[in-house]
Amino acid sequence: MSWIVSLPCTRDEAEALSGEIPELDALAAPPVVVTREIDEEAGTWQLDAYVDDKPGADLLALLKSLVPSATGVAPQVEALPEADWVTLSQQGLEPVRAGRFFVHTSSYADAVPAGTTPFLIDASQAFGTGGHDTTAGCLAMLDRLAATGASPRNIADIGTGTGLLAFAALSLWPRARAIASDIDPASISVTRENAAINGVALGRSGGQLALAVAPGTDHPAIRHRAPYDLVVANILAGPLITLAPDIAAATAPGGHAILAGLIARQMEPVFAAYRAQGFRLAARGGSAEWPCLLLTKRRRYGYRRKERAFHRANPADATFGSW
Repeated sequence: MSWIVSLPCTRDEAEALSGEIPELDALAAPPVVVTREIDEEAGTWQLDAYVDDKPGADLLALLKSLVPSATGVAPQVEALPEADWVTLSQQGLEPVRAGRFFVHTSSYADAVPAGTTPFLIDASQAFGTGGHDTTAGCLAMLDRLAATGASPRNIADIGTGTGLLAFAALSLWPRARAIASDIDPASISVTRENAAINGVALGRSGGQLALAVAPGTDHPAIRHRAPYDLVVANILAGPLITLAPDIAAATAPGGHAILAGLIARQMEPVFAAYRAQGFRLAARGGSAEWPCLLLTKRRRYGYRRKERAFHRANPADATFGSW
């Protein structure tokens, strides 16, 4: 039997909990934490933590410390029937329309609008269903890039989660070669399942998606395929900054990088890390709180040795494969 612990929180607290939570990650069996808006007009939010065993006083106190606004409020603790609690945490996701894309769960399979490119991504043990602003922002940015006439032939999705962004890129550029990676083997398993559901061919040739379990660009297949015309990295600000030299080395001159997973106040330090690697800002999308950056790597003229990506990030310093 699994359990859910619920506490009220503010929007700022919810956004702060959207990335890594070191206090929970240090636990032997960390809970899955989900925040959601309860009432848009009232501005009320809620934290839900899913755990396998009945939570003790120490865990309840730790969860309360994450949401100071709930001081004095008793956590609601409820036993759940036997089920996949990660799936339960994502049930009820509304469809997302971003550019030409329509991302939905099985519950909305009969509600696909005409003229859209649909993807069925059910709740799973990996993130990236399209329901978060960062994922929706990346989908819209991919659509925007295609509208400019860009035609990347070699694509990498770093921290793929469910595979959604790689699927979307291949739908826009069906002759391209693409590779999707994630540090979490479960994410790659989910991506493989989602590829079968959505008719995405897996393989190493044009129009096919290769898969790799890897932190950042640290995989022989990723390095061998470099440089890329398009790199997508929807992870977190810290990993994005750490990986800037590697993503730059993996991106072809004139190529593009789509970066997301950062909040508004992190945009400047993230962009500064890539500007130092020869990128310029081509467009900004996403939402006010969750920006999505489209960067272009400046072309260099004259003789220069061929670049390869060399991984500099320590897998321990960041969580990849987030929203």
